[in-house]
Amino acid sequence: MPATPPTDPPLDPAATLADIGEFGLISALTSCFEQGEQVLIGPGDDAAVLRVRTGHVVVSTDLMVEGRHFRRDWAGAADVGHRAAAQNISDINAMGGRASSLTIGLAAPADLEAQWALDFAQGFADECALVGASIVGGDLTRADQVVVAVTVMGACTVAPVVRSGAEPGDVLALAGRQGWAAGGLAVLGRGFRSPRVLVEAYRRPQPPYDAGPAAAEAGATAMIDVSDGLLAEATHLAVSSGVAIDVRTDALDVPEPLHAVAAALGGVDPVAFVLSGGDDHALLATFPAGATLPEGWSVIGEVREGEGVTVDGAPWRGETGWTHF
Repeated sequence: MPATPPTDPPLDPAATLADIGEFGLISALTSCFEQGEQVLIGPGDDAAVLRVRTGHVVVSTDLMVEGRHFRRDWAGAADVGHRAAAQNISDINAMGGRASSLTIGLAAPADLEAQWALDFAQGFADECALVGASIVGGDLTRADQVVVAVTVMGACTVAPVVRSGAEPGDVLALAGRQGWAAGGLAVLGRGFRSPRVLVEAYRRPQPPYDAGPAAAEAGATAMIDVSDGLLAEATHLAVSSGVAIDVRTDALDVPEPLHAVAAALGGVDPVAFVLSGGDDHALLATFPAGATLPEGWSVIGEVREGEGVTVDGAPWRGETGWTHF
């Protein structure tokens, strides 16, 4: 049976990590994490032990660094927890799988409020609960800024969908919101907090967690998580598959709040948020021509012979997405 986390008394809201210490924080954090039936041994030992019944095991790792991927004055601790979980769960989703277990490495300054860490953990756990995944372990250390390292494990009940399977003649399709988080980031970057719907989209993305497995079942030939920008991810698909991809802007959904932000920024093209924005964790996939797309998927382009990515048949002159270096 999964280990039951101990119940601890509430922390002093003013306590810092230095006040409660490493093991006090570990004890407090593990009480936030319920364990699923796939967990034989959870937090508290040298390693977790998981049960895998059928299918393929899929694993991914991601990092979030304060000041690079998030700012504590732009997003609350629970928001950061949701984001950290979502970006990792979405990677399993992009393979056509379902996340089941995650581990968290947290580095933080000694003077960070302990409540921040607990709120982060609760947000992380709440996001994981959306797919029935468990937090089965992790690590803590001291650092000059907050750094979050997450490893996620999951399973695919059919063959995993990789990036290299697109064929000329396939259609390009999108599932989930796209461009909303980029609009929110643009708003926050200029010191504003509205439109609120875009700011909240940046703080807490809403990945289409059911869309990945549905696409795999429907015969998707290639798939990727849109974390760094739609055109950037389309380029990954094109390069991996050895094909050309064309995106049609008339097929993209550009919601009214993005038009409002674009106008406020001085005539920025709102379509640019959709084409180059990241952090919504939508899914981009290719399907054979004539395939019946699952609910929530819409065709936004096509796969052709050749190489590279175009927009409406021509090279895109703007940004294609986020780069780390």
